Amino acid sequence: MAVLVLAVGYVLDQLTKRWVETTMAEGQVIDVLPPLLRWHFIRNPGAAFSIGEDHTWVFTIIQAAVAVFVVVLLFRVRSTAWALALGGLLGGVLGNLTDRLLRPPAFGVGHVVDFIALPNFAIFNIADSLIVCSMIGIVLLMFTGRRLDGTREPAQAPRPAAPGEDRD
Repeated sequence: MAVLVLAVGYVLDQLTKRWVETTMAEGQVIDVLPPLLRWHFIRNPGAAFSIGEDHTWVFTIIQAAVAVFVVVLLFRVRSTAWALALGGLLGGVLGNLTDRLLRPPAFGVGHVVDFIALPNFAIFNIADSLIVCSMIGIVLLMFTGRRLDGTREPAQAPRPAAPGEDRD
């Protein structure tokens, strides 16, 4: 399941970025569903909201490390929900890492193609969406006590009251 989500997400991300690069000029805006959705082609050297534009290489290293960590985790996963979440996360990370490695201006410091624009929000891409949705899923899995193997963490029993302690 993880490989399917990873592959579909990665391919969709790369195809949409290629489509934007070949059909739009950088900076061009196209209304899709005005005023809610526009395509706005930019190249982002930084992270979310263009944070850290002068440190693109740092994001390349972080994304590579996250990709390796997720691959290691995937070998332990026995839960469909965890497989979906981690597959989506890996697909998104690899989508943006591919941009960092292979797009201009140079290897390791490439700018990420962003194009999805919502009102009063950052411009993003499919990989960014995969990362955010997957992280929401991971947080929910953790909060609900779901382990990688699909089991649930046992609920903690309340500790007994200490002598003289009032528990009203």
